[in-house]
Amino acid sequence: MTPSRSGTRSPPNQRRPTTARRRRQPANCGCAVKVTFCVRGVISPLLANLFLHYAFDVWMSRKYPHIPFERYADDALCHCKSAEEARALWSALQERFAACKLVLHPEKTKIVYCKDANRRGDFPNQSFDFLGFNFRARKTMWPGHIHAHGFLPAASPKALKTISQTIRRWTLHHRSDKALQELAEMYNPCIQGWINYYGNFYRTQLRPTLKRIDLYVIRWARRKYKRLRLQTKGARDWFAKLRQANPKLFTHWQLCHGDGRTTGAV
Repeated sequence: MTPSRSGTRSPPNQRRPTTARRRRQPANCGCAVKVTFCVRGVISPLLANLFLHYAFDVWMSRKYPHIPFERYADDALCHCKSAEEARALWSALQERFAACKLVLHPEKTKIVYCKDANRRGDFPNQSFDFLGFNFRARKTMWPGHIHAHGFLPAASPKALKTISQTIRRWTLHHRSDKALQELAEMYNPCIQGWINYYGNFYRTQLRPTLKRIDLYVIRWARRKYKRLRLQTKGARDWFAKLRQANPKLFTHWQLCHGDGRTTGAV
């Protein structure tokens, strides 16, 4: 027991914490501040947006106002009119990023030739991925029913692989405790989200991947109904009748089996 400032006694576990006085640092103390970025962390896109707005966006608008660009977090596209202009911009960006203590990604940074019906040159890089889309030359139809090739986006192979893995993790064919209507209500929001995002451009690219859901529905039926367990063709016939009777049960049926064909970018 020790006397407190007020003259009363207080037990040791209730002592007032002592506060250390902070010494004022002189203005020219030479202190260094180290900023550490959390790679692949939740806060990474926000930090990248804040820093690159100054390091890239403002700099591009000031130095190269004639070159349009798009940027999302640390991924950016710059639209140049020639290979020479692209190489000059690449060199300038390396200097700019070095001044900002940044480095361009050695593998992802590249010059891509946007080949189409009007640009028929031959360059080593003619496609790229951006925000889940793969941009490359694709068949399209111009006004007047003219078939040609345009430089168009579609869901990238990496994005389609992720969708396929998600469908597999659903293990829909093991949910024999659920009715088909319940399964549709469970998974339709996710399917609709894929169609809303990736279906904005060349949505037919989604068909083969989304049709995998149908194979799991058929496997679900063979586990659910005894009469279909040993009948592969009978299960396929059951699925065809189900789809004709309920064409909107699953969201992707209109795209994969109905009149959901899309030519080119929409």
